[in-house]
Amino acid sequence: MSPKDVSPRDLLDRQLGRVTMYRLVTIVLGVLVVVMLAFTINGTFTGRFTVKSELVTLVVVLVATYASSRLLGLIWRVKTHGESAIITALLLWFIFTPSTDAADLAWIAGAGALANVSKYVLAWRGRHIFNPAAAGAFLVYAIQYAIGRDLPITASWWIGNKQLLAFVAVGAFLVLWRTRRLDIGVLFIVVAGVLVTLGLNHIGQPAPFKTMAYAYPIVFLAGFMLSEPLTLPPRRVQQLTVSLVTAVVFSYPIWVLLFTSSPPNLKVFAITPGVSLLVGNLVAFAFARRRGLSLELVSKRKLTPETHELKFRAKHGLGFAPGQYAELTVPHARADGRGVRRTFSISSPPHDDGQLTIAVRVPEKSSTYKKALLDLKPGQTVRGTGVGGDFILPKDAAVPLLLVAGGIGITPFLSQLRHHPERDAVLVYGVTGPEEISYADELAAFNVVIVSAVRPDHLPTTWRWIEAPFLSAEIIASAVPDLGKRRAYVSGPPAMVNAVRPGLAKRCAGIKTDYFTGY
Repeated sequence: MSPKDVSPRDLLDRQLGRVTMYRLVTIVLGVLVVVMLAFTINGTFTGRFTVKSELVTLVVVLVATYASSRLLGLIWRVKTHGESAIITALLLWFIFTPSTDAADLAWIAGAGALANVSKYVLAWRGRHIFNPAAAGAFLVYAIQYAIGRDLPITASWWIGNKQLLAFVAVGAFLVLWRTRRLDIGVLFIVVAGVLVTLGLNHIGQPAPFKTMAYAYPIVFLAGFMLSEPLTLPPRRVQQLTVSLVTAVVFSYPIWVLLFTSSPPNLKVFAITPGVSLLVGNLVAFAFARRRGLSLELVSKRKLTPETHELKFRAKHGLGFAPGQYAELTVPHARADGRGVRRTFSISSPPHDDGQLTIAVRVPEKSSTYKKALLDLKPGQTVRGTGVGGDFILPKDAAVPLLLVAGGIGITPFLSQLRHHPERDAVLVYGVTGPEEISYADELAAFNVVIVSAVRPDHLPTTWRWIEAPFLSAEIIASAVPDLGKRRAYVSGPPAMVNAVRPGLAKRCAGIKTDYFTGY
């Protein structure tokens, strides 16, 4: 795709792709903190909302959450993810009303510590079950209730207000777009918004829609908490179900008013936004009781001048479907803005012995993560958060397929073709040059169309070459004339996927995409 053809969607993907998902969330929440302080300085917020109370609360929750994360890591003998602790602290800052009271600050600090404790205690096989911030807020309230504290500090979710709504909405959009979970967030916002608005209207609340939009933290929860990857199930339909259930529970007891003349007994059971998220987490856990992965490096090999393959073996077994991905954590000193976690499509077919391979492109100017990954020695272990993804071939093996790969986007197709060699599939593989063709030997027996500016010296008998500087729907259509009967799967950088997706959607029997944006 030429520079003049770059669309706003491509530009957005390119800019957001410069940082990891965790760093993006940290930046957005940090900007919201600055915006809130500016509003307070301007006198928009009064009462307990003072610059002093906000800054003191911010420092306390950051220190308590980060320090407790490091301490618990030492106790459990694991390397902690510092940025995750910072995100939890910032979320709690928007949940609890700021204060300068020592007792209140102690409980808020306790929420940060309990959020981290929940990652280790309320966990299953190395994976925490609940959103840490929501769990910390709930546990603080539960402890205060148990000991009979007269004036308990509770999660007020003050982030749900008119002044910050536009800023929260923009931030939530960026996070949901970056993580490809916009549909999940929109479903939650629409369902929760409709149920709350109908309930408020039923009881005669003036301007029920505005009250819902300005007084309920629906957008905040959808963008920054519901989207947390570690507490979502691996498949999209499961994620949408979790979003729907969380929205219905979030709206309780407002929607109950639609079916009864008297409100429910709120003293018996009062749902807060955080509790609704915890219920959704339980539904996600029921869908997929995934364990954390412990992966031992078996070997490494160089595929192209810039692409390397790493073979791992899962210590406790591993199940996945061809086309899915794994997220790996590689802690290392002086990590740059790309962070210490990254997702990789699995390039190998499923093995009974738990082996898997990934491929990573490492250019000359690479991230510290990729360098640390390549520095691993056989026998060393990395942690994974499980596998997931819906980039899976149809169950019906008779469905003809078009597979379109750009660069390193070849990896999920390699897994699929090697696991299902009998499929009627045409692979169109776009590369910058012949030297960047990965897995040529493994793909030699398949129907492959190479698209590059320079002709490869040696082409297997089942391969064809098309001279072009980049992939386009028109080039693909000329190479594969029977597109109308094929279901298309497109994998690669966002710019490439966005360039070919509209044209293929018009020509093919269906289309599914896999954006290589990382985490």
